[in-house]
Amino acid sequence: MAKFVYVIGTADTKLEELLWLKSCLHAAGVDSHIIDVSTKPHNTTNKNNQIDISSSQIAAYHPDGVDAVFCNVRGKSVTAMSVALTRFLRSTAEDISGLIGIGGSGGTALITAAMQAVPIGIPKLMVSTMASGNVGGYVGGVDIAMLYTVTDLSGLNYLSRTILTNAANMIAGAVNNEVDIDRAQKPVLGLTMFGVTTPCINQLITSLNEQYDPLVFHATGNGGSSMERLVENHEIIGVVDITLTEVADLLFGGVLACPETRLDSIAHTQIPWVGSAGALDMINFSGQDSIPERYAQRLFVEHNAQVTLMRTTPEENYQLGVWIGRKLNLCHGPVRFIIPEGGFSALDAPGQPFYDPQARLAFADGLESTVVQTAQRQIIKTPHHINAPEFCSLVIEQFHSAMQQQTTADHSTPGKTL
Repeated sequence: MAKFVYVIGTADTKLEELLWLKSCLHAAGVDSHIIDVSTKPHNTTNKNNQIDISSSQIAAYHPDGVDAVFCNVRGKSVTAMSVALTRFLRSTAEDISGLIGIGGSGGTALITAAMQAVPIGIPKLMVSTMASGNVGGYVGGVDIAMLYTVTDLSGLNYLSRTILTNAANMIAGAVNNEVDIDRAQKPVLGLTMFGVTTPCINQLITSLNEQYDPLVFHATGNGGSSMERLVENHEIIGVVDITLTEVADLLFGGVLACPETRLDSIAHTQIPWVGSAGALDMINFSGQDSIPERYAQRLFVEHNAQVTLMRTTPEENYQLGVWIGRKLNLCHGPVRFIIPEGGFSALDAPGQPFYDPQARLAFADGLESTVVQTAQRQIIKTPHHINAPEFCSLVIEQFHSAMQQQTTADHSTPGKTL
């Protein structure tokens, strides 16, 4: 079956650029189709059948039909076209060898939201005027590459030709040099890590490597979401969620916040999960100018020129315990939460700036007062620090226990396929 790179943009304003990309891909030996995602009907840009898939064809994929897309309200039209494009890409996933989109703010939001629905591993490149800023919302938890246009996308000139040619060659390189990598031969695990919990994760990987294929996700806002996407897709069979620092940023305005849906995939799938309080002693900000005025008198550590860490208070730790506890109460698979009473991160240790036993006690109080413990859902305390070998040994022990509990439950469920 022939596969194509989809070249996506609004042909009513960017047909020249789309055609240039297609010509560059053709020169590189790559077949491509131009997809028009214009949010208004138009009939002046498809002379000589230059557009392969029209905006009307894409709009027809919206569950409420083309009128939901061509509604003459820009914001609604962009959102609706994105929904339609998402459904189209899902329905044609087997035909896709790669994706390349071009756009300004509206086009970037429209196209990248749909790209996020395409399986990880299919090359995705967004050429965007927005690529020099915070691209977290566009990339989400998938493998979208962003390329800055430098100037606006407003016709072809020497600079836009250069950048678009580079973009086409990037995708062509990925498509023409596709590597057939074998799927994991061992069961896949998800682990979460931050710099201040790295010693713990390294120890866990060493212990788990022989039996499992561990995937480590950096807890920087989208890391947890990336992991949970694979959980929902049943590509991960168990989670060692040691580092939940993204939750602190979510609740208290940090820059590495996870979405409100964090931990929901564990409830949906009921897979074995062992979690801990890694880096809940901190909230992440960028430079000093990114810190809200209300936090001016707090305790900070400058991690580097781009990252400033703020110590969480006992009150905030209590709230974190309650928030996580409420999420865990929705989980009915094997769940273990291990509280490292000796410290939550490398900075929360004797002699370190974030050492605060009262904050850790407050977290434990919030969690224990919220979680309804059962044979499946357990809170376990250890006096050790999160990076201590004893803590890591306990995590391994509890993870194996959770996996065994899941296996026993599967065997005892009539008709369940193992």
